[in-house]
Amino acid sequence: MDLVTPDVGLLFWTFISFAILFFVLKKFAWKPIVGTVNDREQSIKDALAAAENAKRDMENLTADNERILKEARAEREAMMKDARDLKTKMISDAKDEAKAAADKMIVQAQEAIENEKKSAMADIKNQVASLSLDIAEKVVKNELSNKDRQLKIVEDMLGDATLN
Repeated sequence: MDLVTPDVGLLFWTFISFAILFFVLKKFAWKPIVGTVNDREQSIKDALAAAENAKRDMENLTADNERILKEARAEREAMMKDARDLKTKMISDAKDEAKAAADKMIVQAQEAIENEKKSAMADIKNQVASLSLDIAEKVVKNELSNKDRQLKIVEDMLGDATLN
């Protein structure tokens, strides 16, 4: 018997053994193996889809985060600008109020100085008038104490007066 040339009986029993093995595998093992492979394939597809969804969600979150950061920066800049404007306005208002108060104080001081000046001038006029009266009284008393002098003064005055 030659091992290289197959015998019909050997071929028959090999075929029968293969058919029985195939039938048993198909009946008991093929469905669970194929089911497991299909389940595995489906779980891989689901995992890939979930990974793709997660990637898309991550991209959306990143875009949202960037948008929120831009909005926050813009809002911060707007708040800083408002704060700077408010500070400038407050400083300007304070300067204006201080200038107005200083101008009012200057006007009041000028009025007070003017009032003091008028009061001093009135006082000086009163003192000059009082002194003038005192001097005139003494001069007139001195001049009128002598009768000859009185007559001479009257004649001089009449001479200076012109009749119309």
